[in-house]
Amino acid sequence: MSSTFTEEVRARLEVDAKDIIARYPRERSALLPLLHLVQAEEGYVSTAGIRFCAEQLGLTTAEVTAVATFYTMYKRRPTGEYHVGVCTNTLCAVMGGDEILSALKEHLGVGNDEATEDGRVSVEHVECNAACDFAPVVMVNWEFFDNQTPESAKRLVDDLRLGNDVRPTRGPERLCTWKEASRLLAGFSDGRAGEGTQAGEPSLQGLRLARERGWVAPRPGAAATEAAGDEGSAK
Repeated sequence: MSSTFTEEVRARLEVDAKDIIARYPRERSALLPLLHLVQAEEGYVSTAGIRFCAEQLGLTTAEVTAVATFYTMYKRRPTGEYHVGVCTNTLCAVMGGDEILSALKEHLGVGNDEATEDGRVSVEHVECNAACDFAPVVMVNWEFFDNQTPESAKRLVDDLRLGNDVRPTRGPERLCTWKEASRLLAGFSDGRAGEGTQAGEPSLQGLRLARERGWVAPRPGAAATEAAGDEGSAK
């Protein structure tokens, strides 16, 4: 494995890197999206990717490696074209997330954060995806697949391996690849953010009830003002 990119790849990445770095008042603040950029190139953060980020930001490779190995969203070895994340945090776990993860690993013959031999699918347990009202939740390249069961999750990964049409429960109508998702996280839009269902029925139910019952959020600072008033009355 080469420790540097080819001149052609490097020239192309440098154009995007300049775009990213220009967004920040301090260059080193651009490290996270730059790591997504190099991950979009190879599907993981390679030695060449770490060296590229370090050179662009004037950092040491040790500094970049420390960040790349801290966050689980950056992979240090090849990931499946479709990376399946099973939420195993409290509510999803109680609703069946642990069972789904176990079933998928056995069904695909892989361990945690490992890819199938054909390179199509990898599986990982992930932390809360902020979609507890749809538990248990599975994500594929960070797109939601809600209210899953072991059987529906196995059908999902089978379809991914066969190249069948797979559509997220919410969000874009076409499922992007892992590399495409990494480029999106680097800050380069594909213009499809408004596609599909943006919020499902469980998420909207609370808003509907609030409107029906006339509930409103407290004004900013209102709690502090009321507390001061109560303290004054007590005196």
